[in-house]
Amino acid sequence: MPGPVAPPRRVPRYQLETGLHRLTTAERAARGKAARSAVPRTSHAVFEPAAGRPDPVALLEEQAATRVPELVPVRWGRMLVSPFSFYRGAALPMASDLAGTPVSGLAVQACGDAHLSNFGIFGSPERRLVFDVNDFDETAPGPWEWDVKRLAASLEVAARDNGFGGGQRRDIVTAAAASYRLAMRGFADMTNLQVWYARTDAEQLRADLDAQLTAARRKKFDQDLAKARTRDSMQEVAKLTQVAGGRPRILSDPPLLVPVAELIPGEGDRAAFTAQLGSLVAGYRRTLETDRRFLLDQFEICDMARKVVGVGSVGTRCWIVLLLGRDAADPLFLQVKEAEGSVLRRFVGPGGYANQGQRVVAGQRLMQASSDIFLGWQRAQAWPDTEARDFYVRQLRDWKFSLDIAAMPPASMRAYGQVCGWTLARAHARSGDRIAIAAYLGVSDVFDTAIAQFATAYADQNERDYQALAAAAAAGRITAEQGL
Repeated sequence: MPGPVAPPRRVPRYQLETGLHRLTTAERAARGKAARSAVPRTSHAVFEPAAGRPDPVALLEEQAATRVPELVPVRWGRMLVSPFSFYRGAALPMASDLAGTPVSGLAVQACGDAHLSNFGIFGSPERRLVFDVNDFDETAPGPWEWDVKRLAASLEVAARDNGFGGGQRRDIVTAAAASYRLAMRGFADMTNLQVWYARTDAEQLRADLDAQLTAARRKKFDQDLAKARTRDSMQEVAKLTQVAGGRPRILSDPPLLVPVAELIPGEGDRAAFTAQLGSLVAGYRRTLETDRRFLLDQFEICDMARKVVGVGSVGTRCWIVLLLGRDAADPLFLQVKEAEGSVLRRFVGPGGYANQGQRVVAGQRLMQASSDIFLGWQRAQAWPDTEARDFYVRQLRDWKFSLDIAAMPPASMRAYGQVCGWTLARAHARSGDRIAIAAYLGVSDVFDTAIAQFATAYADQNERDYQALAAAAAAGRITAEQGL
């Protein structure tokens, strides 16, 4: 039987501050120093499971209850691959744990799931490869510390998976925390516009990693960047479709990819679903800027399929929609992904958006330096559901590329963690009081050391939770399908 789920703890409701311009720089710095006195930086080192800590498997089962039932075993199977894959899918248990840790009270637009694999490279509207946070399913206003701790612990967990020693792991995590701190102090000295325009492109990432890469790895990285520029809708058409009746049709690879014609064999039901999804796309276009609406109107829907994505998102309703422009050589693949409530919601308040898709989109636009031109949202009912659900829409793939974490040696992971730390600080600096946060962090390495200690303790907890999920699978409490 599932274990008990403890009631949510009461915490302050987090909202972004819009009146910071009314405070002087000195007043904002004083806020940070006052927060440091109330919540010492050394306090962030501690992680002790709370008395009556909710059963992590029960929390994950709670999430699974609203998902597509036949896909939930795929999620369990992916989470059981390793402690790091479990960590990727366990944002809710960690949010529950973080809700009991010290916070300064300074709010930012938080990612909510800022682990190592949720950073990556993608194409900007200006057709440059940029590096940024790239997953926002859990975004909400919240404590900046929670994102830093989720990133730091992910580095510790990934480094353990890679077989690194304790000293190497501490160095990696400490360097990432220091990068966040130093970057935030740098952003505190910038103007608002300078912060808004700051970004890391692929060339800068390559330069940052250069000294840590061997000649062979530099060559491989350059090849991967070149390959990323080919990862677009045209490549997806070549990979995911075949021509039937003179038009491209999405291939079948169940349960990971199931065309609508196969998923809904009844002609009447399929026609109803197609109409519903068409209405969703038509409604979503209203959330785009005028020029993007005009561009989208030059495409028509050709085919669609249900697609399984990620680890933590497996089981949410996700569709890919193939649209064609002037002809079959002018494709556009959109991903229509269900947006559930953020895992942070019960701990930071419900936020200001009734539509969860709009929450995701708004958070992404606040945190990212450059976002997909087709990013938008809509609420719609999609067969066979009898209730309307929230979705957000984006391109399926637009020059997206992620570094291979499992193949990184210690020096490369250290450099990569530093880039992620800088990127997270820039994302937080756009929405939070960067001057107060920088004053809180200070010039010494006290915070960095504390975060490294937290990461070690939480990685231990993650291993226990991973074993709990494995035991649940062995006992038949959950059914896991591995290798998918």
